[in-house]
Amino acid sequence: MSLRGGDPAEIGGYPLEARLGSGGMGTVFLARTSSGRPVAIKLIHQQFAGDEEFRIRFRQEVAAARRVSGAFTAAVVDAAPEAEQPWMATTYIEGHTLAQHIAANGPLDGVELRRLAIGLAEALRDIHRVGVVHRDLKPSNVVLSPEGPRVIDFGISRAVDQQTLTMTGRVIGTPPFMSPEQLQAPRGVGPRSDVFSLGTLLVYSATGHGPFDADSPYMTAYQVVHEEPSLGAVPTALRAVVESCLDKEPEGRPSADELLVLLRDLPADLGGTEATGTGAGRTRDMITQHDAAARATPAPSAPATGPPGSGTEGTGAESSGTQDTGTALRRRLRSRWRPVLAAAVAVAAIGGGATVLKAGGFGGDSGGDKGGDVAAAGAALPAGFKPWRTTVQGGDEGIPDELRCVSRDDALFCGGGGVVTTRISLLDGSQAWTAKSPGVPVQGMHLVGATDDTVLGYRFAAQDDPQGPLSEVVALDAGTGRELWSVPSGAQSTAVTGRSQDALLVGSAVVTVDASNSSLEARDAHSGDVTWTASFPAGTRCAPVPAGPQLMAMCATDAELDASEVGNPTLYTVDRSSGALGRPIAVDGPAVPTGVADGGLVLLKEHRDGPATTGYDGVARVDPASRKVTYSRLATTYEGTPGMAGGTVYVSGQTGRVTALDPATGRKKWSRQTAVEGASGPVAGADALYFSSSTGRVVALSPDDGTLLWTTDPQADGLTGEQGASPRVTVAGRAVVVAAAENTLFAFDTRKPPKSG
Repeated sequence: MSLRGGDPAEIGGYPLEARLGSGGMGTVFLARTSSGRPVAIKLIHQQFAGDEEFRIRFRQEVAAARRVSGAFTAAVVDAAPEAEQPWMATTYIEGHTLAQHIAANGPLDGVELRRLAIGLAEALRDIHRVGVVHRDLKPSNVVLSPEGPRVIDFGISRAVDQQTLTMTGRVIGTPPFMSPEQLQAPRGVGPRSDVFSLGTLLVYSATGHGPFDADSPYMTAYQVVHEEPSLGAVPTALRAVVESCLDKEPEGRPSADELLVLLRDLPADLGGTEATGTGAGRTRDMITQHDAAARATPAPSAPATGPPGSGTEGTGAESSGTQDTGTALRRRLRSRWRPVLAAAVAVAAIGGGATVLKAGGFGGDSGGDKGGDVAAAGAALPAGFKPWRTTVQGGDEGIPDELRCVSRDDALFCGGGGVVTTRISLLDGSQAWTAKSPGVPVQGMHLVGATDDTVLGYRFAAQDDPQGPLSEVVALDAGTGRELWSVPSGAQSTAVTGRSQDALLVGSAVVTVDASNSSLEARDAHSGDVTWTASFPAGTRCAPVPAGPQLMAMCATDAELDASEVGNPTLYTVDRSSGALGRPIAVDGPAVPTGVADGGLVLLKEHRDGPATTGYDGVARVDPASRKVTYSRLATTYEGTPGMAGGTVYVSGQTGRVTALDPATGRKKWSRQTAVEGASGPVAGADALYFSSSTGRVVALSPDDGTLLWTTDPQADGLTGEQGASPRVTVAGRAVVVAAAENTLFAFDTRKPPKSG
C-alpha cells in the first residue's frame, strides 16, 4: 500500500516506497538500498522508544535476526536499535504470509504441504543451530516466497544461552501456536517449544484451523496445556509426525534435526485433507487479531509461486493405524538419529583466537602443561599501561557481536563481527587502524591469529555481492593494516569438530580448508604463497586441529556429514612441512577437541540424551606418536563450555559453576560456584585463571583449588547464560584485556581489578 500522511520519507538513509503493514509494536515499510535492492524496514512506534525494557527486547530481536540470517530467514541489512525511534532493515521477501494464503485459498495439501513442512523444519534447524529460540512461530510469521517458506519476526525470540528478561514475567506469544511450557513457564522454554509451535502450524496449514482451537484465547491456552490435539482432518502420513511434535513434555518431542529426518521420509504426496467439520474450511476468525489483520492486508507483491488448491480427499485412516505409524516412526527415529555437532555447542577452547599465537593454541592453552604463550610472559605490568575502555566500530555499526584479541608486544590485534582486524595500543586503548568486514558475520568466527609482521582475520561478503566468496581469510600487515592477500575459506570445522574456527595459525603458516572443501592448504602467513596442499582422504571432509607441536586433521565421512550423524571421527597427523597425512586414528565419539596435555590431544566425549547433547561424560586422549587412544569416564555429566589451561580441563557451567577435571583420569580436581553466568574460558595468567561472560563480568580463580580471588561487575549489555563461546580474556603480564558485547574492550591491572559493589 502507498505511504500515508505522516509517514517518514526515509529511514536511516533508505528512501521509503510503500507501507507493507503495521502492528502493535511498529510499522514495516518497503525501501531501497543505494544499489536498488529492496529491503523491509521495521520502525518501532514512537511510544515504545522510551521504554527501556522494550529497547532491550528490540536489541535482542536485532541480535537474534543477525544470528540466524540464512537461507530460510530474512537477513539483516542494517539496524539502529539505539536510535531515537529504533528500526531494523532486512532483505525484502516477496510473497504472501501463510496466514494470507490460507485465508484466500484454503489449506495446503499433497506435495505443497510436504514442501512447506520440510522448509519450516529446515528453518528451525538453522535457527536452533546458532542457539536461538524463535518463540513466536505462527502463520503471519511465515512468508511463502518463490524460493520456499521464510521465517520472519524474531521480536520475542531469545538465545538458548540467554536468560529471558526477568523484569516483567509476562507471557508473550500467540496462544494457538504456543507450547504448554511457554504458557506455564515462559522463562524456561527451549528449542523444542518451537517444535511444538511448528506442529500446530502444520495442522493449521493442512486443515485451516489449529489443533487446540476454542471459543476464546483463554480456553485455547487451557486446551494447549491440558487437552489432546484435534488431528482428525490431518493427512494420515503427516499425522503421526505432528503427534510427536505436540507431546506435552518437551523431551517427548523430536528436535528440528529429527523432525527433518521424519518429514523427508514421508511420501511425496501426503494426500488431501478430510472434508469434515472445519477441516476443509477457512481459518477460524478467533485465531488472533494479529493474524486477522495480516489476512485483511494483501501483500504488495505477487504471491508466492505454487500454492495449491484446497484438496478435500479423505484418507480413511483409523486412529489405531495412526498410532501404529507414529510408533514405527518414533522407533525408527530413535535407531537412526544422532544430532550434528552444532555451532551452539562449539568448543570454547578452539573456537576463537584469543591467545593463539602459534601451533597448538586452544584458546588459553597452547603449550601442553605450561598454559598459554601469553600467560608465560610473567606478572609484570607493561610499561606505561593504564586502565582503558573502547568500542570498535565495524563494517555495520548495528552488528551486536564480540571481538577476540591477541597480544604482540605493546600491540593488541582484535577481530570479529564487522571487524576483520583492528590494531589497538595495549597501553591506552587507542586505535591505530581498523579493517572492516562488509557482510553479516558467522557466529563464533573471530580472529585467526597474529605473527610478528602479519595478522589474519575473517571477512564476510556483503549482502549485495553475490558473486564474491561468502567468507575469506584475510592477511594484513601488522604495522599498517594494509591487505596482503586473501583466500576463500571453506566451512567444515563446525560440522566436523563442533568448533567454528575455520583457519589455524601454525607458526608462520596459516592452514585453511580450500574453497571446494576438498583439501587443506598451507600458506606463508605474510606472503600468502602456498607451501603445500593435502587432499582429504577419499569420501571424507576434514578440518585442521592443533595438538601441541603437532598439526592434526579431524575428518568425518561424507555420509556422516550428509546425514548430520558425525559420531566416529578419524584423526590424522599432518606433516607441517609437506602436508602428508599419517595413518588414521579412529575415535570412539561423538567427541570434540578441547586441548593438549602431556603432548597428546584431549577430546571431551559428548553425552547424548536421545538426540540432544546434554554435556560431557568422558575424556579421550590421543597420542599422535603411538596413535593410541585412551578413554576415561567422568563421574557425572558436566554441562557448559569446556576449555583447557595448564594441562587441566575446565567446564564453565551456564549458572556460573566452574569445574576442574584431570584429563588423564577424568577425576574432578575441584568445583567452584561463581557469579559469572555463561562464562567462557579459561585463560591462564601467572597465578590465576580468568573466566568472563559477554557482559564483561570477569572472575579470577586460583588454579590450585579454585579459590575465588576477585570478581568484577558487568561492563556491557550482553546476553548471560551463554554456552560454547571462545575465551574473551587476553593476558599480557599483569594486564588483562576483556572483550564484551557490542565490540566493547576494556583493560585493567589484575592487582587492581574494577571494584565489584
